[in-house]
Amino acid sequence: MAEFDVRDIHAYIGDSYVVQGISLTVTEGRTVAVLGRNGVGKTSLLRAIVGLGEAPRRGSVVWRGRDITALPAWRRARIGIGYLSQGHRVFTSLSVEENLRIAERSATTKSAWPRARLYKLFPLLDERKTQLATSLSGGQQKLLSIARMLVGNPRVVVMDEPTEGLAPIMVEHVRNALEAVKETGCGVLLVEQNHQFAGAIADYVHIMQSGRFIDGRENLDPAALRQVAEQYLGA
Repeated sequence: MAEFDVRDIHAYIGDSYVVQGISLTVTEGRTVAVLGRNGVGKTSLLRAIVGLGEAPRRGSVVWRGRDITALPAWRRARIGIGYLSQGHRVFTSLSVEENLRIAERSATTKSAWPRARLYKLFPLLDERKTQLATSLSGGQQKLLSIARMLVGNPRVVVMDEPTEGLAPIMVEHVRNALEAVKETGCGVLLVEQNHQFAGAIADYVHIMQSGRFIDGRENLDPAALRQVAEQYLGA
């Protein structure tokens, strides 16, 4: 079942035409990755999908058959689209536990991601649940950002460069989290510069250049991934 479809999205930042007719589909339990160099429009694409910034001038975002293009970001979050932006977006004056509580859904709503499960997935957070978020390392704050997104019980997660600036051990924690997310049947849309990370977990990879998708591959093996990276990303 398709969780959401992006249909021929055209988005601008001021007069700059940054997303030029992109379409993609995210289905249950599958990870779709978008790879591309800096400045090709990847973040602008995600912001158009989750309802941030200027609305697309053409195209639509369809959630389970319903056109949600005009919905504000908070309404999209409420129906089940979780968003992880770049950087460490946590409340630094609150503890780890308080950061999770503030994002938690109503106790009457059964969640696939109660706090107990998140602490099991992220033992580093469990050990620091009473600490202020400002005392965490950058990598730990990233894990907290992911946990705070998941505690809202999304059906699809949209993630912008989740491994950016992370040490290899933290990258492995993020990978484990995404594998666990897929196992719940949640769809994942992932923008990444780390092609090895993305290729290892993605079921489908789109290559983006100058606001467009120029290639797409399913279930890339390591050799095919290297070829794609060399051809399009200069890696």
